[in-house]
Amino acid sequence: MQPATGHRDEHVLYEPDDRPPRAVTLLLGFQAAAVTISTIVLMPAIVARAAGAGDPYLSWSVFAALIVSGLTTMLQAARIGRIGAGYIFLMGTSSAFIAVCATALVEGGPAMLATLIVVSSLIQFTLSRHLSLLRRIITPTVAGTVIMLIAVTVMPIVFDKLTDVPAGTPTLAAPASAGATLIVMVMLVLRVSGMWRLWVPLMGIVAGCLVASFYGLYDVRRVVAAAWIGVPTGGWPGFDLGFGPVFWSLLPAFVLVTLVTAIKTIGDAVAIQRISWRRPRAPDFRVVQGAVAAASVGNLLSGLVSTVPNIAYSTGISIAELTGVAARRVGVCVGIVFLAAAFLPKLLALLLAVPNPVVAAYLLALLSLLFVLGMRIIVQDGVDYRKATVVGVSFWTGVGFQNQLIFAEYIDERWLMLLGNGITAGGLTAVLLTLFIELTAPRSRRIETALAVADLPKIRAFLEAFAARRGWNVAMADRLCLAAEETLQILIQQGEDEAAEKRRRLRLVARSDGASAANLEFVAATGEGNIEDHMAILAERDVTAPLEHEISLRLLRQFASSVRHQQYHDSDIVTIRIDVPPRERETTA
Repeated sequence: MQPATGHRDEHVLYEPDDRPPRAVTLLLGFQAAAVTISTIVLMPAIVARAAGAGDPYLSWSVFAALIVSGLTTMLQAARIGRIGAGYIFLMGTSSAFIAVCATALVEGGPAMLATLIVVSSLIQFTLSRHLSLLRRIITPTVAGTVIMLIAVTVMPIVFDKLTDVPAGTPTLAAPASAGATLIVMVMLVLRVSGMWRLWVPLMGIVAGCLVASFYGLYDVRRVVAAAWIGVPTGGWPGFDLGFGPVFWSLLPAFVLVTLVTAIKTIGDAVAIQRISWRRPRAPDFRVVQGAVAAASVGNLLSGLVSTVPNIAYSTGISIAELTGVAARRVGVCVGIVFLAAAFLPKLLALLLAVPNPVVAAYLLALLSLLFVLGMRIIVQDGVDYRKATVVGVSFWTGVGFQNQLIFAEYIDERWLMLLGNGITAGGLTAVLLTLFIELTAPRSRRIETALAVADLPKIRAFLEAFAARRGWNVAMADRLCLAAEETLQILIQQGEDEAAEKRRRLRLVARSDGASAANLEFVAATGEGNIEDHMAILAERDVTAPLEHEISLRLLRQFASSVRHQQYHDSDIVTIRIDVPPRERETTA
């Protein structure tokens, strides 16, 4: 990843830590809830009906899904300890689980479904805790590809909803209401700026609903007939603790889908950081860990109440980019609306009465932005021929399986139900290709030392030996040693506030990228501040008068062609690339 630039994005009106006016918070919170709540309700309804479950379980599942979605959306925004992203991160039921959840209901009932979800959620907890171990597999390239596939996977559903109207509705009702929504939104997005952007989604939805009302498509009677307060007639189904053949046959599928949805959450957690700050920041992987941990809590709660597991909705990312409001208070507001809707059938009816063509047109605009955001994440990470191959093959594999165009007649029906989701098929392909690159990469060399200046001679001797094995000359060996020395100094400075008795350790891994470059990876205990962000700030300052603590950063900029700093709860990982001079590269070759 290239160092972040110092460019300020003035389109961001409110950053995550800001406190927008209460009216703005309520407005955007209600808007975001209005366009996502139907999906939250729809997924458990589809699963229950596909499995032939009765109305008591259906009403309980929908009620429980809204409660869990509200709690986890608030948890993501508020961030309690290490759990939660601290950003607008909408949570809701996942379509990726439809097939496996329906199968579990048919073969084992709601109690079996609850047990399977709880057990598989523990896998996601483990992933969030040890995410740094998978940093070479869950890369920005993988995350960006998954985000692009989200749009591709959901778009067919959106297109179907564009014409999804009750029988007997006038022919022009669907295209007129959808067209009004999309035209108003697109025209406003292209022309308005500043605070007016806050009103773009609402004005698009209102315009669509007004046109829909003219054709009788907005169901006012549904709102009037709904009760003000209500709770489901069904009850908690409990657990199936027999752990019989049904459990063991379905568990692998649940674990696999859970891992795929975790990859999507990782991608969304990287994406939301990209568009939430005026000054671009390097992704903080402690935020990613928190997002995955909160999603794990959501899955655990979903299992405890036997409803469809949660996933991060990318709608929140698109809304933040569209409106320029990334304040986490909006996320808390959305969660409150979800909770209220669970107990207020009239509010739920008001949101669900928005016609499908209007919702579809709104989502069409948001998913278009999301697709481009995935592309930006991939490009900003740097694209060489290897990454281009991973992205291209994974993306089109996902598209092919999503449309059942790849060997559908040769695949077992149960696997086809799983791989028929483009996110699952494409995401797994990206992970496997990235894993192959890592396993077949040139052998690395490593050394472990104390994170201290006293051990610098050991590091220098290690790098000189590494350069000699590669056939590089003394000048290249010196570049490696100088870059390592400056990185070590920066890491030591970041840890100065730690207690003296906590002796920090350093692991240095050296790899060669053919004859063209060397990659050095420094793994140390966590410090404060991100090196990429500090280097971006330096680019805006007067280089003729550097402060003393900035000297190492400035020198590192001279020696390294790229710097990537990943911060986790348990470690700092700095990866730098040092290019071999072209003249020596030819000699080595």
